[in-house]
Amino acid sequence: MRVPFELALGWRYTRAGRASRRNGFISFISGVSMLGISLGVAALIIVLSVMNGFQKEVRDRMLAVVSHIEVYGPGGGLLADAQQTLREASAHPQVVGAAPFVAAQSLLARGEDMRGAIVRGIDPVLEPQVSDLGRAMDGATLARLQPGAFGVVLGAELARLLGVRAGDPVTLIAPSGQPTPAGIVPRLKQLTVVGTFDSGHYEYDSGLVLLHIEDAQRIFRLEGPTGVRLKLRDLHQARAVAMDLAGSLSGGVIVRDWTRQNRTWFAAVQLEKRMMFIILTLIVAVAAFNLVSTLVMTVTDKRADIAILRTLGASPRSIMGIFVVQGAAVGVIGTLAGLLLGLGIAFNIDVIVPALERALGASFLPRDVYLISRMPSDPQSADIVPIALISLVLAFVATLYPSWRASRVNPAEALRYE
Repeated sequence: MRVPFELALGWRYTRAGRASRRNGFISFISGVSMLGISLGVAALIIVLSVMNGFQKEVRDRMLAVVSHIEVYGPGGGLLADAQQTLREASAHPQVVGAAPFVAAQSLLARGEDMRGAIVRGIDPVLEPQVSDLGRAMDGATLARLQPGAFGVVLGAELARLLGVRAGDPVTLIAPSGQPTPAGIVPRLKQLTVVGTFDSGHYEYDSGLVLLHIEDAQRIFRLEGPTGVRLKLRDLHQARAVAMDLAGSLSGGVIVRDWTRQNRTWFAAVQLEKRMMFIILTLIVAVAAFNLVSTLVMTVTDKRADIAILRTLGASPRSIMGIFVVQGAAVGVIGTLAGLLLGLGIAFNIDVIVPALERALGASFLPRDVYLISRMPSDPQSADIVPIALISLVLAFVATLYPSWRASRVNPAEALRYE
């Protein structure tokens, strides 16, 4: 198969460039452009993969505590018939677990130390069906939450802040007071710490309290659970399932999925990811438009060659195609090299980062500062494909003006001083 002369000559110009000092400089600039495109593409892939990894890691730890879907009574109040809601919700094909719960805010005191806490009353038998945290805690810890015993399981960070261990008493102060002849008196209840949990998410480890659902109802004077927690087969279908349940469940209930409960956090992460994509794309754009100077110098250096080709019958379109091929070759090679480098680092970052930490004697993610102590990475095709396409398009656009200039070279004028 015969290769078009535009492709052959463009590839030849890409590889050549060391016969003279001028050609060597042009080749150097071309190599710098190729290297810049490679590093820009690799940086985009690595940064977005790490951001995806952080998002996935934090999301998984958050969902170890937060339900995929929560169903509340009308106006956020008590459910009229919790058992009926459980049956109707469990009938949905995406629901794999359901459990009632009580949620309230309170103060937890130990001596003079006092901390705000979110109290969650759970059913120890059903909790492992709807929560990864319930499965992570050993069965003995959940078994200690007996109705009437007023045992409590604290987040590990909350227990540390209060200075308590298993067996120590703590005092729970309910927000609604008790009317007496002397006025409103806060309702206090002494609880016994029966265990702790560590979800890996500071917000919940420092502010979540678990106790038996019947004890929670007694403390907060409730006649039933405040809601039902649901676990789905596919957490990414939470919004669609929530809309289905909102239309099918009886009693005018309110249905909230995990994406809406943490909307601000996820919106902030998506905004940050988009801004990083735009900023790092500028690196690729700068490298791609270095091709303009490379091709302009090449066109100036090859004016005689262009004139000879024109006198031999080459059309302006063919001349333009030669330099488009040269620039596109630099863009394609740079993009492929960047893809290989970026994916190689992104898929092996769990090996590379610890090696760098050992070599430098430093810790990039201190355990006492960040939620996680290892660098996560999650390369996704939804990020990688646009990166490659944008890099190729920018490289192609950068070739248009120099190639057009080459096609406008006048053969007679170019050969006048040759």
